[in-house]
Formats: sequence, structure tokens, C-alpha cells
Amino acid sequence: MIEAAFDGIVKRNSTEGKLLAEIDPSRMPRHIAVIMDGNGRWAKMRGRPRIFGHREGAESVRSLLDTSARLGIEAITLFAFSTENWKRPKAEVSALMSMLKRVLKRELREVHGNNIRFRTIGDVAALSEDVREQLAAAEELTAGNTGTVMNVALNYGSRAEIVRAAALAAKKGEITEESIEANLYTSGLPPVDLLIRTSGEFRISNFLLWQIAYSEIYVTPTLFPDFRRRQLFEAIIDFQKRDRRYGGLSSSSPPKEK
Repeated sequence: MIEAAFDGIVKRNSTEGKLLAEIDPSRMPRHIAVIMDGNGRWAKMRGRPRIFGHREGAESVRSLLDTSARLGIEAITLFAFSTENWKRPKAEVSALMSMLKRVLKRELREVHGNNIRFRTIGDVAALSEDVREQLAAAEELTAGNTGTVMNVALNYGSRAEIVRAAALAAKKGEITEESIEANLYTSGLPPVDLLIRTSGEFRISNFLLWQIAYSEIYVTPTLFPDFRRRQLFEAIIDFQKRDRRYGGLSSSSPPKEK
């Protein structure tokens, strides 16, 4: 029973406990992706600078990761910094990178202790050397872990990822769906089953365009700093109520590549 994984954390008669009891462990999404939107608006509503919202959003990441690991989710991919985010004020970008380093340093031991594998996807070569070194150290430390895979999308854009994958496939002399997929950053992971977007915006924002071909999309008005364990339970319950057709007329398995 998945309730045992939350023993001492989620009370049976609490709102979270009742939601947890509704979750069917046999129909769990294997791969969840999250567009973490609304940090800036959350801070503005409180009269605080945008970075304050990003810091609180980091606590949401911690909650989502812990919850996903306890639920046995195979992979969770978080959209942390897009290729378009460089257009933001330099002070905000610098603060975000500094915060990334602090969070990595603070949380890495717990991530490793929970058997979580840390990975990055995106063009990390464009990041500063000190950030790259810390990311590489985190990946190396957790490389042998066998639990939930935590993908952090940094300097990521899906169109660029697909172009890169196609170019790598072309070098090998064949461009097929299989060869492109083999060269995506997420190669080896299951397709995204559930895409969550916070803050109520109905946009994909150039995120995992290939990987979400048959995903269920869940949009919530909740701003990301307020998206925690209870909200993830609600998203999974909604996902489990969907009739997944994969382009067919009735529920079935994902279509196999030709």
C-alpha cells in the first residue's frame, strides 16, 4: 500500500490522507513533467522581489521530489530555465544561478540518500563553469541510484533538442522516429504520461514537444510556490480518471514505434 510510504507524514483523516487513499497504485504515471510557472506572480502578490518567489518555488520542488519518490514515480522532469529565460534581467538570471548552486549544495545529500538519480537536460554548456561543475558532481554522485530520476531542464528548448537529435541521427546515416528518440536528452526514460502546468496558463512553452505526444495535460491555477504534495495528489487522481486512447477509440497501451 502506498499509504505506508507516507506513514508519519500524511495523517489518514487529513485532506492529504483522503486524497492519498483515492490514488490507484496500479495506474500511476511513470513519468511526470512540470512547467513550474508563477513564481514571479506569487512574489509580486506579496510585494516581494521575483527571486523571493523562486526561493519559495524551490521548496515546492523539494516537496514534489519527495512525494514522487515515495509514490514510486520513475521519472520527474522539471522545467527550471528555458533558452528564452536569458532575456530576463541580468540580476534575476544571476540570482537564479546562485540559488541553483545553493539548493544543489543543500539538498544533494538528501537526494542521494533517497536513492534519487539527478540529471540535467538542455544545453548546459552555456552555463557558467562553476554551475556546470556542480551539476556534473551531482550527476556523478547519484549516477548509480535506482530510484526516481530527477531531470532538471536548464537552458532547455524542445525545438533545439529535436534539431540536435535529428542532426545526430543524420550523422549515423538514418533519420527515423527511433533514431531521433535515441538522441533526445530523455533517451532511456519512459514517455511523459502526465504534463502539469501551474499558474493557469494554457501553453506548452517549447517544453518536451516530442516526449508529450500522448501525455495527459493537467493545468491548475495554483501558482508554483503553492503547488505541494496535496496538489500533486490531485493531479494524479485527475490523471487516473482519464480514458487514455493514444489516438484510438478506446483505452490502450502507448503506440509502439515502427
